[in-house]
Amino acid sequence: MSRFSRIISTPIGDMIAVTDGVALIYLDFVDEDTQKEYYSNSLLLQLEEELNEYFSKKRQIFTVPLCVSGTNFQKGVWDTLLKIPFGKTLSYAQEAKLFGNPKATRAVANANSKNPISIIIPCHRVIASNGAIGGYSGGVWRKEFLLSLERAELA
Repeated sequence: MSRFSRIISTPIGDMIAVTDGVALIYLDFVDEDTQKEYYSNSLLLQLEEELNEYFSKKRQIFTVPLCVSGTNFQKGVWDTLLKIPFGKTLSYAQEAKLFGNPKATRAVANANSKNPISIIIPCHRVIASNGAIGGYSGGVWRKEFLLSLERAELA
């Protein structure tokens, strides 16, 4: 199966997006300098437009089809993340409860850290039980930015 990738510039850094031509399979931040890839696959162009709308406060819900690879546990956790509404946060313990396994808080947090599709699968909406921001594989400063963006009024 063919794979297509594109570097997408956002206000919080470049991201690399990968599609199999049918669905988005990967989206994450690229912190090192990379050669800009501007492949014009229709899904990647749709994703770029939706991300631009999100960062412009004109979009809350993404419509790009997703296809993630992971264990059944990880996929279940990532599906749970998709249920967290825009502008809301949950603790890792609340996420584990919503996932249906309240004793799996650490395993849920670990699955969050392996999320292959940043922003769209919103692991940034999960914080520590004490209200602290918690970790974020893309960097805590990006998590703070995304949470602040989502708390702001939509245009």
